[in-house]
Amino acid sequence: MTDWVPSEALGRRVLCGTEYATVRYVGSVPPTAGIWLGVEWDDPQRGKHDGTYEGTQYFKCRHPRGGSFIRPNKANFGVDFLTAVKNRYGLNDEQDTQHKTENTLVFGKKTVEFVGMDSIAEQQRQLNQLVDISVCECAVSHVVQKEEISRTCANIRHINLSKNLISSWETVTAIASEVQNLETLNVSGNKMKFPSTSTSVSSVFSKLRVLALNQTAITWTEVLLCAPGWPRLEELYLTSNNIMVLERPDNVLQTLKLLDLSDNQLLDGNQLHLIAHLPRLEQLILRNSGIASIDFPDAGFGCKTKMFPSLKHLAINDNKISQWSSINELDKLPSLRSLQCHNNPFMDTEKNPETLRQLIIAKISQLEVLNKSEIPPAERKGAELDYRKIFGNDWLAAGGNWNPEKNNPSEEFLAAHPRYPLLCLTLTIKCPEKPEQKPVQKKLPESMTIQRVKGLLYRLLKIPGSELKLSYESSKLEGKEVELDNDLKPLQFYSIENGDCVLVRW
Repeated sequence: MTDWVPSEALGRRVLCGTEYATVRYVGSVPPTAGIWLGVEWDDPQRGKHDGTYEGTQYFKCRHPRGGSFIRPNKANFGVDFLTAVKNRYGLNDEQDTQHKTENTLVFGKKTVEFVGMDSIAEQQRQLNQLVDISVCECAVSHVVQKEEISRTCANIRHINLSKNLISSWETVTAIASEVQNLETLNVSGNKMKFPSTSTSVSSVFSKLRVLALNQTAITWTEVLLCAPGWPRLEELYLTSNNIMVLERPDNVLQTLKLLDLSDNQLLDGNQLHLIAHLPRLEQLILRNSGIASIDFPDAGFGCKTKMFPSLKHLAINDNKISQWSSINELDKLPSLRSLQCHNNPFMDTEKNPETLRQLIIAKISQLEVLNKSEIPPAERKGAELDYRKIFGNDWLAAGGNWNPEKNNPSEEFLAAHPRYPLLCLTLTIKCPEKPEQKPVQKKLPESMTIQRVKGLLYRLLKIPGSELKLSYESSKLEGKEVELDNDLKPLQFYSIENGDCVLVRW
């Protein structure tokens, strides 16, 4: 390397040994001679000052000791994309010889050779046949002769550009514009400058489904400015970007199914309300995002929120949630099936991990997987039964009563245990075909399947369960009947509530 400095070096990303930095100053630093680069290190421990030397401030750093001056010959400004691809996949003779020696592994005294590796190398030379390209940590910084990309790599669908020296989203766009069928793009680990005005809709990312922008220093505002250019995006990864404030996406990100905001310290749990109306969002990952509470104020006890209508999988590990009320709120999500919630303060309130798991299961009615472990029907039944036993005396003391006419638990109890009244439904059983038979009231857990209800009614009415046809009436349905036609579904599937009437026919 020499003292050569590329044009427009300010803001460029550079590599010094194994350390990454951003150029903040190019010029002289008296009394020394020659050109210096003032750089801000990604790792502030690598620096010496904040850009000030001998009382003169040459540049600014976020960290008081995050800056240094280095000579240009110490900085690697990187290579163009196509050169990196050819270096990575278009192996030359010298690399082939080295490649052959790398195709063996020694286990003790035994040498094992990998068969077919040379043929793989031969295939790698055929760049135009490659579908998946990775130039991770290859010092890619810019594009030269971008039209050559489409001729050389015609079939690319997936590109990994992570941990390179790309300093501008424009460079990414230039590469993508030559890849007609790009579906997956990973540019994580490139601290870039993003557009400050809204991006117009174009065909550059028209087929892009998966985009990783982890550790790129992007803000949520910049995400929304770029989003019009991602009309079919389904998965967006934005971890470790210091995102604190969200804004509501209007007419963008409407196709998104997965969003990862882990390792961003959000201002508060209310930030989630701003992204709660993404219609297709099925998976939300919020690990270590600073959240202390979750609430859905549009829905009361026992009701479902209109927020996150499609959300099935939620990860809130490693946060600051200290109150069980946030777990109660999750029962309001209409589609939630899977939850990860390890390492939150509320979990310290119960020392027995098995009891802790049972409490969470009992509080969230539709949950099927908790902390990556499936919840079989027998476990849910046991969890809800134990929950009723544990808090039964509290319910009675708060004004609860098995007689629906006298049942009036306090608001305080309902706030702490909103699902408790639903765990044991008081239902009226009627037989329209036997008007002389008096209606019977029964208390049934809402997790009880229709098949088990029929078995109970067989013992009660002496009629074979296979011949029974069940339906129910509710005051909310204004006299309409709803058939209970799936023996494998629980009562809660049909939204049966306390005081509803089950009609038995045969």
